[in-house]
Amino acid sequence: MRILIIEDSKRLQTYVAKGLRGAGYAVDATGDGEEGLYLAENGEYDVVVLDLSLPKLDGMEILRALQDRNQRAFVLILTARDTVEDRVRGLQGGADDYLVKPFALEELLARIQALLRRKYAVNAPVVQLGDLTINLAQRVVSRQGKPLGLKPREYALLEYLVVRKGELVTRADIEHHIYDERVEPVSNVVDSAICSLRKIIDPPGSPSLIQTRRGMGYVAEEPRA
Repeated sequence: MRILIIEDSKRLQTYVAKGLRGAGYAVDATGDGEEGLYLAENGEYDVVVLDLSLPKLDGMEILRALQDRNQRAFVLILTARDTVEDRVRGLQGGADDYLVKPFALEELLARIQALLRRKYAVNAPVVQLGDLTINLAQRVVSRQGKPLGLKPREYALLEYLVVRKGELVTRADIEHHIYDERVEPVSNVVDSAICSLRKIIDPPGSPSLIQTRRGMGYVAEEPRA
């Protein structure tokens, strides 16, 4: 999943970005309100983490602009403004969540996970794909009750496919939502990542839970009888 951080404190911006990347998220970050609005309007983000006190353009102005343009990203306000009036103003202004500084990184991650479940209409924190169990809240995966050890980016790839279960997910979708760095058009990085993930989640000789649609992308679905 891809997250945009708009936060003018370089120290805090770096801290949050590092924590999110460590959890497997792709992250873009800026401390400039105008640049933040440009990125939010022109990028495909799952969640925007938005400070309110920003140079050039206030966070509430960014929020209003995103609402006017009907942007699909969910917005989590992260701010030192802690009065009830501030919270009500932010939530009524269109924010999907509101977290006051100082905060625990674990809580920020949990709130982002909850927003992602809402965004992709996942009603329960535990998702089944055949006999594969994905706990989106705890970010753990098991098959037939046996835990599977996935690295953060492997988990992020599986999570993105699973929350879009039954849908065609293109290579471009995966490149944008999973990878921080730009992926070259001729690169096979996505195909290699899918191959590695299959080796972890699919028992030898069994049909894969990730089906290839040649020339188009991938679909996470239960094998047909």
